[in-house]
Amino acid sequence: MNFKTPLLAALTLLGASAAQAQTTAPADASAPIPVPPAPAAPAAPPAMVPFSAPAPAVSSVPVAAPAASDAVQTIPGMPAVIDPHNIYSETTPSHISPAIAHDLARVYVPNLRGNSVSVIDPVSFQVVDTYPVGRSPQHVVPSWDLRTLWVTNNSEGRPDGSLTPIDPATAKPGANIAVDDPYNMYFTPDGKYAITVAEAHKRLDFRDPHTMELKGSVETPECKGVNHADFSIDGKYAIFTCEFGGYVAKVDTVNLKMIGMLKLSKGGMPQDILTAPDGHKFYVADMMADGVFVVDGDAFTETGFIPTGIGTHGLYPSRDGKVMYVANRGSHRIHGKRGGPGGVSIIDFATDKVIKTWMIPDGGSPDMGNVSADGKLLWLSGRFDDVVYAIDTDTGAVRKIPVGAEPHGLTVWPQPGRYSVGHTGILR
Repeated sequence: MNFKTPLLAALTLLGASAAQAQTTAPADASAPIPVPPAPAAPAAPPAMVPFSAPAPAVSSVPVAAPAASDAVQTIPGMPAVIDPHNIYSETTPSHISPAIAHDLARVYVPNLRGNSVSVIDPVSFQVVDTYPVGRSPQHVVPSWDLRTLWVTNNSEGRPDGSLTPIDPATAKPGANIAVDDPYNMYFTPDGKYAITVAEAHKRLDFRDPHTMELKGSVETPECKGVNHADFSIDGKYAIFTCEFGGYVAKVDTVNLKMIGMLKLSKGGMPQDILTAPDGHKFYVADMMADGVFVVDGDAFTETGFIPTGIGTHGLYPSRDGKVMYVANRGSHRIHGKRGGPGGVSIIDFATDKVIKTWMIPDGGSPDMGNVSADGKLLWLSGRFDDVVYAIDTDTGAVRKIPVGAEPHGLTVWPQPGRYSVGHTGILR
């Protein structure tokens, strides 16, 4: 959700986007619609051109190959799917890559209106560092190879967007790299491209994942407020949410082109999206519908809806891949009030039912974040309250840590997994 204004800690200690909706819609509002041609633009970015990236790095974590009968045919260069029934099988606490095992245990919090990043020690629950980054930092995104944390500074309403690299070994930032409107960032599952989500321009920019050199772009003219995404089990497509129109967009990540658009049946402000463990079903949070849509990614159809709470926003899988944590921000407004009725709903992946809800004591605004490496704590930004919540995943008990102004997409580091597809650390 984009505002339009200016934690492997010691494993024994740590746990855990309205613009006007589309005025016309197809007769069957839940069916995919053809994608109209992109309008001509005098200042269009370079057209998509063939690009040969270096071979992606090989994970240093030894893994067993799946049985031949169950093997998923992934795109070339993408790591094998170990468990076809659980794409998160390699993100359990025991799967920390040796390459990052000695990185500092920290929680990195981008303060949108503070133009800074707060760094939290997850052992002491104290802010141990704060440093300036670019203007309007939105998310902290782990790179595909897990070696860099990228702060996406989209500089709202201005042309001076940038990415700030953070070295997770030292928790210190490097020099900013000029990038146009990077609201969010993802990585294709083969590690070939970084995708910077230029929300204001309705465009996806495909870049070298290390230098961030622009290689080409995919226009998303009907996807107003394009911002969050996740990928299919085989890496062949991604689904992006269109915050200011009530649609989701399906993108071919092999041929780099739009496939289609799907109008959701109600609500109108889809936010985060998460692929289910089976790699075919997708969950879409909608802050106006107050719940989560279920979408069959392959057929690209809406198949269900799960009510959760007010202002449904962020989605995160548990470390065992059995449940999904749903952050309900407690408001339908882009600029909500402090102390709203925010909370977290827990959805059972097996049944698609809410099995538990934790409310933030004295009110709050849980937004974006992730789970600690050992799964014991769920870390979420308190968007309207200028705090971070550390929530015990057994009891729902909450600790609040004051940070900068308007914290947004925080990440917890290190995390278990072989590679990152981006956002606040969706690993596989």
